[in-house]
Amino acid sequence: MLLNIMRENNTLHQGERERDRLPPISSNSTSGLDRGPKLPYPSHSFISNHKKESGSQSLSSQFILPGIRHGRDLPPIVPDVRPKHQHRITIDLLPPEVKGRLAYEPVAPLRTKTTREFQEDIERATVSGDWKHVHDFYLTTFGSFLEVNAAFKKEASAPFDTTEDSGINTKFLNAVYDAILLTPPDTQKAVLKGIINSLLREWKGRRTKDDLRAYFILVQNPQCTSPATYVIYAHLLRQMATLAEADHYFLMHWFKKLSQKRFKLLVERLHLFISTRLFPAKPEELPPMAKCSWWIPSATKVLSLLNAANSISSTPITPFVDFYNLTLEHTDFMVDYHTWQSQGNSTRFTFCQFPFILSPVVKKAIIQKDSEQQMISMARQSLVDKVSRRQRVDMSLLFLNIKVRRLQLVSDSLDELTRNRADLKKKLKVTFVGEAGLDMGGLTKEWFLLLIRQIFHTDYGMFTFFKDSHCHWFSSWKCDNYSEFRLVGALMGLAVYNSITLDIRFPPCVYKKLLTPPLLPCDPDAPVGVATLSLDDLQQVTPDLAHGLAELLSYEGNVEEDFCTTFQVSQEELGVIKSYNLKPGGDKIPVTNQNRKEYVQLYVDFLLNKSIYRQFAAFYYGFHSVCTSDALMLLRPEEVEILVCGSPNLDMSTLQKAAQYEGYSKTDPTIRAFWDVVLAFPLVLQKKLLHFTTGSDRVPVGGMADLNFKISKIDASTDWLPLSHTCFNQICLPPYKNKKELKQKLTIAISNAEGFGLE
Repeated sequence: MLLNIMRENNTLHQGERERDRLPPISSNSTSGLDRGPKLPYPSHSFISNHKKESGSQSLSSQFILPGIRHGRDLPPIVPDVRPKHQHRITIDLLPPEVKGRLAYEPVAPLRTKTTREFQEDIERATVSGDWKHVHDFYLTTFGSFLEVNAAFKKEASAPFDTTEDSGINTKFLNAVYDAILLTPPDTQKAVLKGIINSLLREWKGRRTKDDLRAYFILVQNPQCTSPATYVIYAHLLRQMATLAEADHYFLMHWFKKLSQKRFKLLVERLHLFISTRLFPAKPEELPPMAKCSWWIPSATKVLSLLNAANSISSTPITPFVDFYNLTLEHTDFMVDYHTWQSQGNSTRFTFCQFPFILSPVVKKAIIQKDSEQQMISMARQSLVDKVSRRQRVDMSLLFLNIKVRRLQLVSDSLDELTRNRADLKKKLKVTFVGEAGLDMGGLTKEWFLLLIRQIFHTDYGMFTFFKDSHCHWFSSWKCDNYSEFRLVGALMGLAVYNSITLDIRFPPCVYKKLLTPPLLPCDPDAPVGVATLSLDDLQQVTPDLAHGLAELLSYEGNVEEDFCTTFQVSQEELGVIKSYNLKPGGDKIPVTNQNRKEYVQLYVDFLLNKSIYRQFAAFYYGFHSVCTSDALMLLRPEEVEILVCGSPNLDMSTLQKAAQYEGYSKTDPTIRAFWDVVLAFPLVLQKKLLHFTTGSDRVPVGGMADLNFKISKIDASTDWLPLSHTCFNQICLPPYKNKKELKQKLTIAISNAEGFGLE
C-alpha cells in the first residue's frame, strides 16, 4: 500500500527511492546546531540511562548511529528530493514583482469544523455511502503541518507555547482518529500521503511549537498499528527522536496530559513496532534489517519520552511494567549488555541504555550470567594461584564454603563470611557442623531461611517490626560495631547471586537507598544510602506517624500555638529517650505555618536517613561487596525487591501445570482434590500454602514454573497433617480419603505453620 501511495504523490521527485540510502538517527546532536537552547532535563534521565560520559552501545553491530545533524539538517526521506544547493532559486534571485507576493512566514489557514459537525459528516457518509466530503476533510487536514495545526488547535492564532497546554482540541482529535479506520481505503491512503508530504517538507531554522504539535498529533495516528504503514511510521519516529532536548521536554509534558487510554495505546503501538521489526511474521513485508537499522533506536527513544512522562506524573498514568517489552527476552541480550558495558554511551544503540524496556526476567538473567562469569573468573584465579605455587589442588577452592553450627548460627556465619571475604563471588556451599550430607541446594536455602528468621526476630534487636505496615526497619540504637548489618547486606547480595528468594519484609524505600548510588563509590568517604525520600516513603514504614505529619501540613489553624512543636525530635533507643535537633538550634525554633514543610522534610530525612546512617551504610557495603555488577544500574528499586524477595503476584494455575509428583500422579484422586481445594482458596490462604511449602509467599522472577514445586506421598495415617520440606519446595500429603478431609487438614497446617520450624 505504501508503494502505491508513493507513486500517486505528484509532489515527490522522480529520482531514486532506495530506503537503504536513508541515514540512521543520532543519539546526540552536534554542538552549535541545536534548534533552540538546551533545557535541563528533570532529575531523572528520560532519554537514556547514561553509564559513562564516553559512549553508548548496541544490541548488535547493525545498530550503528554515526553522528549527524539535527532533524532540519537530515537528508530528505526520499533521496534527491532536495535540489542541489547551487541550483536552488533563492528569493534574492527573483524579480521584485514576484518577491512581493511571497510572505516570509506561511499563513495558517482557518478551519472551523467542530467535533459535532465532523461526527454528523461521518454518520451521513455511513448511511449514504458517499464519503467524498469526509475524504476531502482528511485529505486537507493531513496535507501539511500547517493544516494539522489549523484543524486541531483550540485557537488558530494562539501560540500555546507552554509545557502545560499543547493547545490541541483533544476531543476533536480523538473523534477524527476514532473514525479514520472506518473510512474507505482511498481516504486512509490520502491521510498517509499527507503525512508523507509533511515529513518530506524542508524545514529551515528552529522548529516552532506548531511543528512539535504536528508531531504530537501524527504519532497518535491509529493507522500506525499496521505493518503496511511502518515505513512512514519509522520516519515519523526518526524525526521525533532527533529533535532538540528542549523539544523533547515539551513533548514529554504534553504526553503526560494524555488520557490513560490514549497513552497506553501509544505505548502498545511502539512495543508492537519494535517486536515486529525484531521478529516479523512476514519478513517480506518489511525492508531488510540492514537497510533500516535505525527503526528500533528511533522507536525506543520515543518510547523513552513516554516513560519519562509516566515517571514525572504525580500519579503514574500506567504501571511501569507496561513499558517492558517481553519480546526482548528472546534476543541475545548478553551481547547487548556486554556492548553497553564496554563502550558506554557511544554512537551505538543498546537496549541497556533504556533499561525501562527490559523485563525483570532479562535483568535477572543478565545479573545471573554476569555473576556466573565472575564466579568462574574467581575460581579460575584460585586454581591458577595454586598451580603456580605447585600446591595440591583441592576442588573445594572453587566454592565459597560456609561451615556453621546451628546453635551459633549468626556468629559462625559472620565469621565465615568475614574470613572468606575474597571468595564471596564463588558458588556458595553450606555445611552444618556435625551433620552428614552434601549441599545440592537444600542446605544453602535452609541456611538462608534460618539465618534470616533469627536476625529479623524482634528479640534480636537489629530490626523493628511495624505491624501496621507489616515491614521491618533498622533499629536506631548506636553501637561500636555494625558488622551484623553488613552480614544482612551480604546475605541479600549472596541470595541475588545464587538465585535464592528470601522472606524479607523491607519497605520499598530500602531498595531506593540501596541503589543510592547503584555502584560502590571510589571515594570511601562518600555518603551512601542517602536517598531523597518523602512523606509517601515514610507512609510505607510507619503509617500513623506519616498521617500525623500530613495533618500538620494541612492544618488550617495556628500551627505554632496549637502544636507547640520545635525543630527537635525524640526517639527511644534501647529503652532510653533521646532528643535530636533537626537543624542547628532546633530546640529553640518553633514550627510555624511558614516553616512546617521544612520541618516535615527534615523529620522524614532524619528518620529514614540520618538516624540509621551507620546501620544502613554497613548494610549497603555488605550488599555491594557481593553484587558489584554493572547490571545493578539497569534496575529500578522495585526490581531489586523482586530479585531479593520475589514477586507477590500468584498464579496457582501455572503452579499446577509445573508441579512435580513423587509417589503420586496428577490423575490420582488425592492430587485432583488437592488442586480443587487450592484453586478455590482465597488469596490469603494461597499465600500461606506457598509460605508453608517454600518458606516464602512470593514467586521467583521467572514465575511459578521456577519454584520446582513438588508434591510427595507419605505412607502415614490420614489423621496426620501435611508436612513440608521448605528447603526443597516440597509438600508431603497422606492419601486422604476425600476432598473435605484434605481441605480441613491442609487449612489447619498452613494456618498454624509459624513456629513449627524447618525440616
